[in-house]
Amino acid sequence: MQLTRAFEQATCIIVLLATQDPEHTISSEVIHHRLGGSQTYLRKIIRKLVVAGLVKSVSGNSGGFTLARPASEVSIYDVVLATEGQIKSYPDTGKLDTVFNDFQPVAKQGTLIINAAFHKADMLWANELKKQTVSGLIIETMGHPDIPVIDWNQSAEQRELLIQKIIKNLK
Repeated sequence: MQLTRAFEQATCIIVLLATQDPEHTISSEVIHHRLGGSQTYLRKIIRKLVVAGLVKSVSGNSGGFTLARPASEVSIYDVVLATEGQIKSYPDTGKLDTVFNDFQPVAKQGTLIINAAFHKADMLWANELKKQTVSGLIIETMGHPDIPVIDWNQSAEQRELLIQKIIKNLK
């Protein structure tokens, strides 16, 4: 199993929103500028995050996007579900039953066992990702107990000064 690039881009969007100054939304133009790529594809990813209840869309002159709930309540698994849907790593196509049709009911039992093994692995994987919150991963990355906030809408020069200040405070 391999996650798509939509997951990686959605994670970047969530981290941008988690580190955004809560007084301001982030415009889709700013998100697009930071991520690059197709603006249409970006809109699809943001739409998935909105539908999943992870991102809130704010309309109007100062519209844009914010997190729909605190970063401490958003798990990496939530982002996986939003972008990939429910993960089932073993797609049972019935091949075992077909290939070993003359060994029934053993083939059916084998199918049940392999499905159960992969289901258990999927559940372990999902449970581990449910423990990993966006805020926890940002805090671990920064090595600091607080998530730094920035207004990503500011000019590049203003952002650079703020980023340098944040990095200096983390040392």
